[in-house]
Amino acid sequence: MSTIKDVAKAAQVSVATVSRVLNNTGYVHADTKARVTQAMQELNYFPNEVARSLFKRESRLIGLILPDITNPFFPQLARGVEDEIHAHGFRLLFGNSDEDHEKELAYLQTFKQNQVVGVIAVTNEPESELYNDHDLPVVFLDRTASNAPSVYADAKTGGKMAALELIKRGSRKITLLKGPAHLQTAQQRFKGALDVLTEKGVDFHLMSTASFSFQEARKIATALFQLYPETDGIIASNDIVAIAVMHEALRLGKPIPDELQIIGFDDIPQSELLFPSLSTIRQPAYEMGKEAAKLLIKAIQKQPIHQPVIQMPVSFIERETTRKVDSQ
Repeated sequence: MSTIKDVAKAAQVSVATVSRVLNNTGYVHADTKARVTQAMQELNYFPNEVARSLFKRESRLIGLILPDITNPFFPQLARGVEDEIHAHGFRLLFGNSDEDHEKELAYLQTFKQNQVVGVIAVTNEPESELYNDHDLPVVFLDRTASNAPSVYADAKTGGKMAALELIKRGSRKITLLKGPAHLQTAQQRFKGALDVLTEKGVDFHLMSTASFSFQEARKIATALFQLYPETDGIIASNDIVAIAVMHEALRLGKPIPDELQIIGFDDIPQSELLFPSLSTIRQPAYEMGKEAAKLLIKAIQKQPIHQPVIQMPVSFIERETTRKVDSQ
């Protein structure tokens, strides 16, 4: 591994000159700066960000906590965060909590040890004392909290949309899949759909999922058709569950969408690539990530935050797991 001394030797300059180039301090002739930059590239030298932070008393590191990186929705959030903070000269440290309290705490401690200047958290514990460090700005993403800025999608409206679209397209025996009880966003989706189904007097059943994991999705899909074989419409708690349900329905020979309609939630990239492609409620994940990053950068730079809570709109994406209707 190359060191700053190796760079200085290759560029035929002093270590102090390399340091001035790295930290953009003091005068360095353009030709000299070019030699230093070329030497860094040839030696594949990357400065230690933590060491630079300690030296300059200024960090450019931001921590991001996600609950489950295997869920394709969360990398979309992360990409929005990363693109926005990168544009402002920050870098990202990432932690996958697996919705485990101790693991989440360990990542937060690691972030602090590495001198992060702020944290964006997709956490199930936004009110936890874990996030009560008033010296470290925090923004909650895809979650809401009373003690910090937050960015989330209008899940309740999304649930209403899903129910109305199935009813409009002729489903009369609907199964509503309720997401994990500990997730506020999942419960809002459920509440929105439940309100519409109840108001419209539709015949429906409820089933609960304990998590959004692939394993749980497969189990709920198998149980659904055993319990309610006459179901002709399904509102899934997210796209992963919807995909598992679709797979099981096709295995059982149920024509989609002629006899069974399915609507997911999230609009993960895979939903468009399925056959048939999945109709779903789109959450603007990438845009949500960018908005959370903007809020955090304002907090880090001690700028006024006029709108600390941002609710993003959702939309119905019509694909092939729902029937066409007359737009008139």
